[in-house]
Amino acid sequence: MRLSLTAERRIDAPPEAVFALALDSERFPALFPGYGPIPALKRITPLAPPAVGALRSLENSDGAKLMERITELDAPRLHAYTLSGLRAPLAWLAREGHARWDFEADRNEGADATRVRWRYEFELTSPLAWPLAAPLLRGCMRAAMARCLERMAQALEGAWRTERR
Repeated sequence: MRLSLTAERRIDAPPEAVFALALDSERFPALFPGYGPIPALKRITPLAPPAVGALRSLENSDGAKLMERITELDAPRLHAYTLSGLRAPLAWLAREGHARWDFEADRNEGADATRVRWRYEFELTSPLAWPLAAPLLRGCMRAAMARCLERMAQALEGAWRTERR
């Protein structure tokens, strides 16, 4: 059984810049502050250059160590990965998460902008986990994702406006 979450946002920067930030091991951790029981991201350590099958080690603010394995990569359009190594109490509810980031050019207002859609599908440990997993992930993880997209927008939009001048 899977539980799906989605966060979307328009960012006033071209897809290439938004995609690059989403894969930036140095800058991205500060952009994911967590929410409630979802811990902030402290560090990302790439174990190989970005490519399908490449691994990245993640460290959360609570000391948990997780692993991302890139499953799809099509710059600057798509980035997907599987997140594993979840730690209790989340590990009691979900085995792993499958994330997909889509970056689509959005020129509705004539400016270079990107519509970002970040989707997570968590594979639950059992149907019995649903009553606890659904409110936790839909409430807290989705909020953490939305906060992250907002921070990405803040980081890129100011820099992009300055660069275009």
